[in-house]
Amino acid sequence: MEGDDTAGPATCAAWIRGPDKRLLVVMGRARNRFCPPVIDILEFDAETASLSSDPLARLVIGDEEGGDPLGFAVHPSGDEFVCATVSGCRLYDLDYHNWSIKMAKDLPAIQSIGTQKCLAFSTDGLKFAVGGEDGHLRIFHWPTLNLLLDEPKAHKSFRDMDISLDSEFLVSTSTDGAARIWKITEGAPLVSLTRTADEKIECCRFSRDGTKPFLFCTVQEGNKVVTTVWDMSTWNRIGYKKLIGKPISVLSISLDGKYLGLGTKDGDMCVVEVKTMSISHLSKKLHLGTPITLLEFAPKERVVISTSTQWGFKLTKLNVPADWKEWQIYLVLVGLFLASLVLFYIFYETSDSFWNFPLGKNQPGRFPTAAFTDPQPSEDGPW
Repeated sequence: MEGDDTAGPATCAAWIRGPDKRLLVVMGRARNRFCPPVIDILEFDAETASLSSDPLARLVIGDEEGGDPLGFAVHPSGDEFVCATVSGCRLYDLDYHNWSIKMAKDLPAIQSIGTQKCLAFSTDGLKFAVGGEDGHLRIFHWPTLNLLLDEPKAHKSFRDMDISLDSEFLVSTSTDGAARIWKITEGAPLVSLTRTADEKIECCRFSRDGTKPFLFCTVQEGNKVVTTVWDMSTWNRIGYKKLIGKPISVLSISLDGKYLGLGTKDGDMCVVEVKTMSISHLSKKLHLGTPITLLEFAPKERVVISTSTQWGFKLTKLNVPADWKEWQIYLVLVGLFLASLVLFYIFYETSDSFWNFPLGKNQPGRFPTAAFTDPQPSEDGPW
């Protein structure tokens, strides 16, 4: 297996929740003079916040498979992923027993559909959507690939796309600034988001915390850039905030819905706490002078992976409060249980109850013997 020093620059990446709670990254690398385009599986080390130097698995992409990888959509199961190339999409299986990547069966429905700029699985893994450079939107049932929606003229050309947490809605934006909401269950367009003639709705993400049904979009009007919030029950704007003040190239949201990530067209990156809509982390010149093309939060760690055409991929550990680990939660629960036992014992020893009342100064023992004896001889015989 060739080392990473011979492979081309990273073009796209995505997180994978692997077996035994291992966190992996699937990474696409472009062709260079030493190596053809490849797909690598790398392991993330939480202690060093880095990826393994050598891939756990590598697949060389042949010319018949479409050339350089452009984007990934990982199935929530972690067992398979779809890779987009200039010619269409291919499905790959992950063999964790032998640590290999295998091309799955041919899927004509997505294999030769041209360049797809957006691709995503729903949270439940039962829907798969692709948005093309030609503006064509396709939503499939997975894994049957039965078409749920087929709209050749959804947009002029796709800019961004996301599926809601309940897998009911899809939002898409166009390179001309338009944005539309689609009802997946009905296979039909629902509404176009309102905007002024000078506004361009660019990036979009649904909320993910399960309690606040909002839609976040970046909106540019001239040199002014804001992050706007839409209410999903009415599809009306309910607020906006200027965060980083630069043209945005990519928007992302953490799986728990607590943080938004914004990447700019000149390579800066900021992370925003959704609860307060304030910046919690800022990395300036992360991809110096180059638009950030991908920004994705790790599933279990406060780490993001980002890519750009000039600088490849970068991992960034966020300066935000760390989530509680599973063992820490159990430790707190055990501590609370032990504390409750101590409090119960203290209460029992000091309480004034029928069975445990304090004795007076001249008070005899708690229970006189006569209280439990019969002064008259029993007329009954022995038991």
